Amino acid sequence: MAVKATGGVQSVERVFELLELITDAGGDITLSELSSSTDLPLPTIHRLLRTLVSLGYIRQLPNRRYALGPRLIRLGEGANKQFGALARPQLKFLVDNLGETANMAVLDSDMVIYVGQVPSLHSMRMFTEVGRRAHTHDTGVGKAILTQLDDDTVRGIVSRTGMPTPTPKSIGDIDELLADLKLIRERGYSIDEEEQELGVRCFAIAVPNAPTPTAISVSGPMSRVDESFAERAVPLLREAALSISRLLQSRLS
Repeated sequence: MAVKATGGVQSVERVFELLELITDAGGDITLSELSSSTDLPLPTIHRLLRTLVSLGYIRQLPNRRYALGPRLIRLGEGANKQFGALARPQLKFLVDNLGETANMAVLDSDMVIYVGQVPSLHSMRMFTEVGRRAHTHDTGVGKAILTQLDDDTVRGIVSRTGMPTPTPKSIGDIDELLADLKLIRERGYSIDEEEQELGVRCFAIAVPNAPTPTAISVSGPMSRVDESFAERAVPLLREAALSISRLLQSRLS
């Protein structure tokens, strides 16, 4: 087993390089695409792919493309739960100060997945299950996450997932979405204006320098989540996002 001068095991680094290339390609890729994206020799790619397929971390599709395998789901779910638990104190800070439900979500295989939540104490409240997956274009956290990506990457995501419109206010056009993302980048936060569910408004902000595109949000009924709420919520969301970012950086360093 080769060990690099930095102390890293070369074969392990190569495995993760292949997994990240497949992920960056949208979850599946051809052998020729893999070969052109890395300096690894073709026999080495073959050997690593065979091993990963046998272990269930990669699967080979009928059209000969290679895709991420089901055993990665368990690893991802475990990491996401830990990620959400790490942010829980800041989500609780938002609920304590704003009274509405706070969520945290990350980008996972072209969708957002909710990894943390602290619910509001109100009887009428926004509730999203941890582990729920949603589209990026019609959620506050999703749009905040998309602002961290370039337009070509955003186009790739929505071309693969589609742009369903769960309400009449949902964005269903890529150019309209890109225009909204431009506004969000300038403003510094995103708004889900009844785009996911009628009667519900959500404010969200990206977590800077997270290891994967991440956002936090507060959401609730429009009767409570109004303009005056936004004036209080946005600074607190920004403060919480920076605190989570600093915590993540300290854990990664």
